[in-house]
Amino acid sequence: MPMTELAWQAFKERMEEAKGSEYLFPSPSPRATKPYITSLKKVWATTLQRAGVTHFSLYELRHTFATRLSARDVADHFVNQMLRQGDAGVFKRYSQAKLNMMREALARLDRKANEHSETFGTAKPSQANFGTVLVQKRQLGRLWKSWKL
Repeated sequence: MPMTELAWQAFKERMEEAKGSEYLFPSPSPRATKPYITSLKKVWATTLQRAGVTHFSLYELRHTFATRLSARDVADHFVNQMLRQGDAGVFKRYSQAKLNMMREALARLDRKANEHSETFGTAKPSQANFGTVLVQKRQLGRLWKSWKL
């Protein structure tokens, strides 16, 4: 699986921290029944708390990753592969998020057009009836015909 340079550095640092263990995330407790961390829920919650970040689930990171890839027009099958997602039905959730982002972008454009109706959006015809491109073409066509006569 390809990874960014930043992710690779984080893995290398983690391997250094876990030296002496065959596991990347060894159990911090000597009394643990298994020599590795079996659940990340508590570790994740503690990490977020130490960083002063409001709690969110690890799964939300996966969703954000897929949504951002999809929003940047990465092909769906590549996103599926990067998520290691065999079920294409699950991926529809991320495609839906992309669709919602597009709708939000269009809504923002509409709001912007309504705020600046004088200078933004489709030109309105002036009193001389020269506002839209279609009207201008018609009037230029009439003018051209009159010059030919």
